[in-house]
Amino acid sequence: MENKEQKRKPWDSDEITREYFDSLLVEMRHIDSVIPSTKLQLYGETFDTPIMIAALSHLNSVRENGMVEMARGAYAANAVNWAGMGDEAELEAILATGARTIKIIKPYADNDYIFRRIEHAQRCGVMALGMDVDHSFSGNGQYDDVFGMKMAPKSLKEIEEFVKFTKLPFIIKGVLSEHDTYKALSAGAKGIVVSHHHGIMNYAIPPLMILPKIAKIVENKIPIFVDCGVISGMDAFKALALGATAVSAGRVIMKPLGESGAEGVKNQILKMTEELAGVMAKTCSPDIRHIDPSVIWNRGNF
Repeated sequence: MENKEQKRKPWDSDEITREYFDSLLVEMRHIDSVIPSTKLQLYGETFDTPIMIAALSHLNSVRENGMVEMARGAYAANAVNWAGMGDEAELEAILATGARTIKIIKPYADNDYIFRRIEHAQRCGVMALGMDVDHSFSGNGQYDDVFGMKMAPKSLKEIEEFVKFTKLPFIIKGVLSEHDTYKALSAGAKGIVVSHHHGIMNYAIPPLMILPKIAKIVENKIPIFVDCGVISGMDAFKALALGATAVSAGRVIMKPLGESGAEGVKNQILKMTEELAGVMAKTCSPDIRHIDPSVIWNRGNF
């Protein structure tokens, strides 16, 4: 017990997030339940699952052509694929797999470069794109530098310009407050990702803790995606129950990707989707848009 306490890092946002997931309990409801549908309707398209591939980057150390293999797996599972940092050739190869992909662009200091990346992504045929605004600063309060590329925070006016520059849905990733939710809506964003970027700041609140407040503000006007620590269908269910439209899974897919490439990715998504369906069936949840939030109980309530 003492060793466990010594290993625990109370400041680690990923650990805090995991603890919060595990603190949420689920009420069973069986009478009048039906076989549930896990289908996701998003930006006019239909997918078999609300469990998506996270906006990952630089996966060649996990698997050769890792980003492309990830996309192939998403396509095979009929799931939404997201793509993070990478060059134009890689994005073109990802889209050539047929995977419906959302491209996330870093908050580069050079706005002209951002506009060029938006143009390229749109030309290639992404289904949506956006920006991870939480990657502006490093831990020392200075502007971030990612693989030699300078970052900078973006004003509401700048984000409005990015939104208006494309006809595609523009998504703000890294929303973890009511404050930024209001601003994202004001800017015309067509989606937000509730996320702390896997612990980009210590002691960050878990996404699911702030999610109900964000969902109340959004009022189903735009999709709400949840990122960080989703490792099972049960995690996905809890997020959906509390207001998410869909969730992103990242680290849990790394091992299957490394071992089996696209097949491993597909199988992991299918496994998590089956777990999600199992919980939905036992909570009278007919589809992902009709999960009663009152089935969720917090362990701290007793």
